[in-house]
Amino acid sequence: MKAVVKDGIAVFSPQGFIDANSSSAFMSIEDIEAATNLKADMILISLKKVVFFNRNGLDIFIKLFSKIRKKNQAIVGFCDYDRKKYDAVRKFFQDELNFSLFKTLEIAYLFSSSFKNQNKNILIYSTDKSQRSAMAIELRDGGHNPTVAQSIEDFEDKKNSGAAYDYIIDSTFLGHMGQKVAARVTGNAIIYTISSFLDVEIAEQFNIEYHNNSLNVGFRLFIFDAYKVLSMNIHALNFFSKLASSAAEYNASICFVGMKFDKTPIVFKETMEDAGILFYAQMDDILKNKNLLKELGASSAANIKNKRVINKETILELPKFIDATVATLEMMTNAKATKESLNVRNLTIEEKKDKIASSIGYYGDMDGIIILVFPKEIAKKACELLIGESTDDLEMILDTLAELVNIVGGKIKTLLSDENISVNITLPRTYQDIDSLMEVVEGRKGVQVDLLFGNDKFLFFLTR
Repeated sequence: MKAVVKDGIAVFSPQGFIDANSSSAFMSIEDIEAATNLKADMILISLKKVVFFNRNGLDIFIKLFSKIRKKNQAIVGFCDYDRKKYDAVRKFFQDELNFSLFKTLEIAYLFSSSFKNQNKNILIYSTDKSQRSAMAIELRDGGHNPTVAQSIEDFEDKKNSGAAYDYIIDSTFLGHMGQKVAARVTGNAIIYTISSFLDVEIAEQFNIEYHNNSLNVGFRLFIFDAYKVLSMNIHALNFFSKLASSAAEYNASICFVGMKFDKTPIVFKETMEDAGILFYAQMDDILKNKNLLKELGASSAANIKNKRVINKETILELPKFIDATVATLEMMTNAKATKESLNVRNLTIEEKKDKIASSIGYYGDMDGIIILVFPKEIAKKACELLIGESTDDLEMILDTLAELVNIVGGKIKTLLSDENISVNITLPRTYQDIDSLMEVVEGRKGVQVDLLFGNDKFLFFLTR
C-alpha cells in the first residue's frame, strides 16, 4: 500500500478489516520508508474506509512506526475516524498511547509545519487538561488563534454560540513516539508510567538521558506509576536499584505507587527499599500531602555537586534562545519587549517579591538549562489568554507558566534544528518562590538578560 503525500503529510488508507492477519498486507516497512524519503513530517493511517479493527491489527502499524521513529522525528498516528473508533483506540492502548490521533486529516494539517501562520480561529476541547493545553500551545505557536473550552458544557456553549470558528477540535490526542516509558509532570513531580512484566528491556525503554537532564533542571521527585505492573525480574530490580543510587547524589527521591508483590518476590521490595526507593499504595497519598511532597523534594531543589560552565557553543546560539523567548512572551502578553542589559554572571535577582520562575532543560548535540523569572502579573496575563478568564489561583498560574516555558523550549528546538543542531527538551519545572530556584543555580555562571515588557521586568538566564 502506497502513501498519498501532500504538503508534508503521508497518508496510508487501508480498507475493510484490520487484524493481525491483514495489517502486514496493507503496508510494509519499505512503504513507510518511502514516505519518509519524501520528507513527510507526519505519517498517518486513515481509518475512514476501515470497517473493523482490533488491537493486534493496530499493533503492527505501531511497531512499523516505531522503527521509523528511530531514524526520523515525524509525527505518527491515525486520522479520519468517528467517536466510536476514537474511544476504541483509547481503550485499547490507554496509558500506552504514544502516537497521535486526529479526528480528521484537516485537523492534522493544523499541527503540521506546512499550515503555519494561517491565523485560523479554532475551538478546542478534551477531557484531558494537559491535552487541551498542549493543543492550544501547538496551535498558537503555529500562528493560529485557539480558544480552549474548560468543560463539555463550556464546549457545547461555545460551539453553539454562533462564534466564527474555522475549526472545532475534539476527539483528538497529541502523542509522542520514541520514549516508551511515558512521563508527565504533576506538582513538580515527574511521573513515569510502567506496566506489564519488567525485565532487562526496561533499561532500553527508559530514557535515562531525559531522566538525568530532568535532575539537572531541578526535579527532585520521581514517581513510578506501577498500578499495571504484573511482576519484575532481577534485571529490572538491578536497574531500579542503580537508578536510586544515582538519584541519591542529587538528594532526589524515587517512589513506586500501586506496585503489588503477589507475583514478585517480596525480597525485591526489601532490596529496593534498602536502595532508598519508597512505596505507596495510592498516588494521592503523595500528591495530596503537601508536607510529604516537601519532604520528598517536590517543593525544593537542592543543588548538585557537579557544576558545568557555560561554553562558547552555547554563547554562539544565544540570539536564538533570546528570540524564541521574546517572541513567545510578546505573543502571550501582547506587549513589546525591550532589552535592558546582558551579562555573563551568576543569576542575580534584586527584587524577589511577587516573582515566580520556571526552568526547562535541553540536551542532545548541545545541552543546558533555560530559566525564566516572571512577575506574577505576566504569568496571570498568559493564564487569562489560555483559559479565557482572569485568576489568582497560584497553582493554575504556575501551570500556565510551565506551558509558556514549553512553548519557548519548542521554539528553541525548532530554531536549532534549522542549524542542524538536534536537541530534546525536558518537562518544565516551576518555582513558586525564588529561594528554591536559587538552590538549583547556586554557583552556576550563565548569561542573564533583563527584559522589560511594558512596566513588567522579566529575566532570562541560560546556563548548564
